[in-house]
Amino acid sequence: MTDITNPPIVHKPFMHHFGDPEPVLEGRAMFEYGYCPTFQDWYEYPYDIDAVAKLFRATSHHTSALVTKRNVITSLFKPHAKLNRRDFESLVTNLLVFNNGFLHIKHNRLGDITQLKSRLARKTRRGVKEGEYWHVDYYDNPIKYKKEEVIHIFNPDIDQELYGIPDYLSSVNAILLNESATLFRRKYYKNGAHAGYILYLSDALTRQSDVDTLEKAVKESKGAGNFKNLFMYVPNGKPDGVKVIPLAEVAAKDEFANIKIASRDDQLAGHRVPPQLMGIVPNNTGGFGDVQKAAEVFYYNELVPILNMLTDINDQLGEQIIQFNEYNLAQTVSK
Repeated sequence: MTDITNPPIVHKPFMHHFGDPEPVLEGRAMFEYGYCPTFQDWYEYPYDIDAVAKLFRATSHHTSALVTKRNVITSLFKPHAKLNRRDFESLVTNLLVFNNGFLHIKHNRLGDITQLKSRLARKTRRGVKEGEYWHVDYYDNPIKYKKEEVIHIFNPDIDQELYGIPDYLSSVNAILLNESATLFRRKYYKNGAHAGYILYLSDALTRQSDVDTLEKAVKESKGAGNFKNLFMYVPNGKPDGVKVIPLAEVAAKDEFANIKIASRDDQLAGHRVPPQLMGIVPNNTGGFGDVQKAAEVFYYNELVPILNMLTDINDQLGEQIIQFNEYNLAQTVSK
């Protein structure tokens, strides 16, 4: 006779997963538009300038490469009464990060130049009318600069001639991969030093409520949401019915360093900065070679073209305001 008050448990195999996929930004297409869209009286950048600004601090190697170039250039700059070191450093930083640098020329009543102020590339736009520039702050009304009051410097692009596009955008995938690997590793430790598992249960439990309780405990375990954990119930299984099967522990240990190194090298290639100038420890016994020779090649091949672009501003000003000292390290090597 069947007891209707305690019906028998019907054991059915089932599987349930925990954790939703987290979206990540992939590809360079998210950054580049290929043209300059117009908005009101100015042109917008041909890339997502807000995304590039956030990318500046995405990884230590990306930031360090830009800061290394900035520090060497600003260390050579001769401060001028009309352009102080702080504004020059701001100009160089914007030029390196966004490949667009802006100087605001201030005149006295006689038309003479009194001061040069750097303007943020993130908030400066080129006007639709020739020679016009705008200060765009979406929390306030835009401000139009006087004609011929702004000097704009940039490296030319292959698709348009209004703005410059950073060369390092070709290594965006490496930057994002490096950042994702670091964030994943943080979650790996935060989740309890494991990267997800399958909890396999084959022994039949007395009541369905016991199964439900175990499933709930797994779901609410520390770090839920960071990794996909799997609870699988197969009644009347073989011996050793309860097992914890790691999914990604070995891969997480072995691949993290390789991903970081490979993405780091891609970033340095995008910036063309020698690794020894950034304090990177070599992975081989031979090292990276002579740091002085690397610094000399880096100076002449990478920094001199930027210095030439900056000194070209003097031609537009009609005054020798931007001048540089000799690069002492390169001078010592040449001797």
